Amino acid sequence: MTHENEAKIKPSTDSLTITTLTDQYKAELFKYKQREAEHIKTKNQLDGTKQIVMEMAGTIKQIHTENENYKAEISRLREEIQLLELQIKK
Repeated sequence: MTHENEAKIKPSTDSLTITTLTDQYKAELFKYKQREAEHIKTKNQLDGTKQIVMEMAGTIKQIHTENENYKAEISRLREEIQLLELQIKK
């Protein structure tokens, strides 16, 4: 920049431009921080939901296994009842 160009720039305009840019930067930074906070909040909710789903899947699997065991036990008891009924008829 030559001395002639320097003379054309007005200090008050520079000050205004810097203030405007600073205000814009602060506004953009504030918006970014809000988005980042929302992202963190959403990620925490997602992680919590994933944990709940995993726990529920484990519980469902356990209940399914117990249910199958109960079905097998019921079947065994029915067979035993039939054998006892046959013995009673004899």
